[in-house]
Amino acid sequence: MRFLVAGGCGFIGSNLVKRLLLDGHEVFVVDDLSRGSLEKLDDYVHHKNLKFFKLDATGQEVLEIPAKFDVVVDLVAYKIPRYSSGLKTLFVNSRSAENLLKIATRDSAKFVMASTSDVYGKSTTFPYTEDGDLLIGPSTSRRWAYAVSKIFNEHMTIAYHDEYGTRYVILRFFGTYGPHQYLDWWGGPVGVFLKNIHEGLPLTIHGDGEQKRTFMYIDDLVEGILRAAESPSADNEIINLGTSEEISILDLARLIHKLSYPEKELKLEFVPYESFTQNYEDPKRRLGDFSKMKKILNFDPRFSLEEGLLRFIDWFKKRQR
Repeated sequence: MRFLVAGGCGFIGSNLVKRLLLDGHEVFVVDDLSRGSLEKLDDYVHHKNLKFFKLDATGQEVLEIPAKFDVVVDLVAYKIPRYSSGLKTLFVNSRSAENLLKIATRDSAKFVMASTSDVYGKSTTFPYTEDGDLLIGPSTSRRWAYAVSKIFNEHMTIAYHDEYGTRYVILRFFGTYGPHQYLDWWGGPVGVFLKNIHEGLPLTIHGDGEQKRTFMYIDDLVEGILRAAESPSADNEIINLGTSEEISILDLARLIHKLSYPEKELKLEFVPYESFTQNYEDPKRRLGDFSKMKKILNFDPRFSLEEGLLRFIDWFKKRQR
């Protein structure tokens, strides 16, 4: 099939693009390279079935790519504004999704939307089910701009289906890590923790570190995305993608230290939320129900957290040589 992958030079996008090429698909990548990099595609950047367009998905040029697609994948995401305003997060995420939905509708393609577990917000009804309530914090907390942008995109995707019959699957990603992950807070705690341990720097722990999360290895996430894109049974569904293996952020720091550089001193720096942008809120727990993933996609993650971390650490160490 012919895929359009927007954000294809980012962490998740580059891993997905490589898998699609290995599976024999033709892939058109759109990325403005503001956060992504062609280096993340490794040697696949020269693959005969890959076409790259340096474009901003929020602009009109993306609508003019001379091709008809079978699947349009929206991996464009401006993240949680920890230290800034939410305007760019809201603008980039919503405008790019609208353009990509227009392409999918025009081509009668399937639209694969990358959403996030952040849409569940402050809900304390565990585990989170796809038809459960979304409980977002106050508008005065800029932290929720990311969740709100993705909720809007989910509604827009469903509205396009209602109005134009556009086929879609909405995938709510939980924590993800692996090769080519961002090694700062843009990519979450796993990458930045490993990098800081390697460099002998303190690991920043937000709050008391007892907040619990789950993390899926990138190869498993890519497998889930691919199954959702290819399977008709996933059409017009919302599906959580993740694992049920919970760990606190503090224990995650200790585990990464033990598996990577146990000979080095583990330095922890606890940072109060008050140092972030105004009224920052951080849910204490985020656990999904993955029964739809297992039933509709016939998929269970292959890698435990420790197995995945060892693979990621091995990749990281090889890059330091």
